[in-house]
Amino acid sequence: MLDTTDQGREAKLRYLDADFDVQRAGAYVTCAVTGRKIALDELRYWSVARQEAYADATAANEAYEKARANGEAF
Repeated sequence: MLDTTDQGREAKLRYLDADFDVQRAGAYVTCAVTGRKIALDELRYWSVARQEAYADATAANEAYEKARANGEAF
């Protein structure tokens, strides 16, 4: 049976290299650049150093360029 108790709730993740750990169950995370909700099964882009999720490659690149311009880790 499908557990729907966490639908609509934001998940808390720990981002790893090529994977992530779910710290708090939920249906989505929020893009750090666009503010868009990202379903966990659609999550493809994130930064381990910044512990942020990105909705797509464009948002990830925007975050990367901003971090690089500020001399920050990405």
